[in-house]
Amino acid sequence: MLATPSYESAPYTRDYDPELACKALEPFKNATIGLVGTYQMSFALVDYVKRQFPNATYVEASEMMDQIKVIKSDEEIEFIKDTAAQQDAAMEAVIKEIKPGMKDSDVAAIALHVGHNLGSEQGIYLCQSYTPGQPAALGPRHNQNRVIKEGDMFNMLVENNGAGGFFTEIGRTICVGKAPQESHDEHEFTLEAQRFTLDLLKPGTPCADIWHAFNKFMKDNGRPEEERLYCHGQGYDLVERPLIRFDEAMTIEQNMNIVCHPNYNTANIHSWICDNYIIGDNGPGESIHKVPQKIFEV
Repeated sequence: MLATPSYESAPYTRDYDPELACKALEPFKNATIGLVGTYQMSFALVDYVKRQFPNATYVEASEMMDQIKVIKSDEEIEFIKDTAAQQDAAMEAVIKEIKPGMKDSDVAAIALHVGHNLGSEQGIYLCQSYTPGQPAALGPRHNQNRVIKEGDMFNMLVENNGAGGFFTEIGRTICVGKAPQESHDEHEFTLEAQRFTLDLLKPGTPCADIWHAFNKFMKDNGRPEEERLYCHGQGYDLVERPLIRFDEAMTIEQNMNIVCHPNYNTANIHSWICDNYIIGDNGPGESIHKVPQKIFEV
């Protein structure tokens, strides 16, 4: 273990961590050194190491590591299923305890508290409440100050890790009262959109092909085409490859942990669903989340 007090806000400490990295890399100063996670790696680190070890060969090794990490072992899959069970418990607590007069942040705190009690350490708890006819997007903590009223719609996302460190995510819609028929109708279509995607998640399928097929499906059914990330892998990272996007080079493979969460707005409601699936030899089986896929009226 090599540690030192260094801080992004104190630029004169920029070389403190690189000095320790070079201490560890000394035996390999004339070898090949792989750089992993360069999107997040500091410029100061790589610049210092390259200046200290100019005879080394440096390669971008993230792709090699990604090919390893996205395939889950049986042990990892059990940890992932445990995370899903923890999130089910959090979502069930939200459904049970939400009521008019609470702020969105109060409801999110219920999910956070349950997750912490069951071993979660990191994650996000996005939610929104809105009056039908005024749909709103999921928001982080600083956008969760709205007070929930009778008849409001409420969308909750629990995307935290479990005691084993692996991420999954679950999303459900709750109505504080009687949900409008449009919300039920759009929910059925959203489930159809999720099932359409799941049918394409077969080993060997290019992710870009799934992206294009899904957007054609949405367009053909008069819904907005996807512009965000609606389906992707998860692991020790909250978002992990493969990404179901036009620019992803990976194909779907057995034993990946994939989440699928299509969502969109109409003029009146926000419709969505979110669940994780483990890819089998012929595609995903049932969701590893067990909370029913319906709009909850409380």
